[in-house]
Amino acid sequence: VQLQAYGGGLVQAGGSLRLSCAASGRTFSSYGMGWFRQAPGKEREFVAHISWSASTYYKDSVKGRFTISRDNAKNTVYLQMNSLKPEDTAVYYCAAGQGGSYSIWTVAYWGQGTLVTVSS
Repeated sequence: VQLQAYGGGLVQAGGSLRLSCAASGRTFSSYGMGWFRQAPGKEREFVAHISWSASTYYKDSVKGRFTISRDNAKNTVYLQMNSLKPEDTAVYYCAAGQGGSYSIWTVAYWGQGTLVTVSS
């Protein structure tokens, strides 16, 4: 599986962005998909997950602001980010792996990152 993330950019605090991640391969619908982020000088952290059955799970600090979704017909997963804060500034990575719910999900594939910068 190859993953291509895009949609990052510069946005003011309170603004919105939608990230997309296009996946190759015929088995996209069977994968759990997720987004991670890495801020400068920090470790990569989990942001959101969506299972093959479209159940979702979020990092606490993005709940109510970010929404992960998937379109299996387009082999694409999305991350809608609203009410962005400067602390959301990071390189965002999409990931794919087997497993159902987030608790048993294992990342097998990473996409390249896309930079999101939120100005205050």
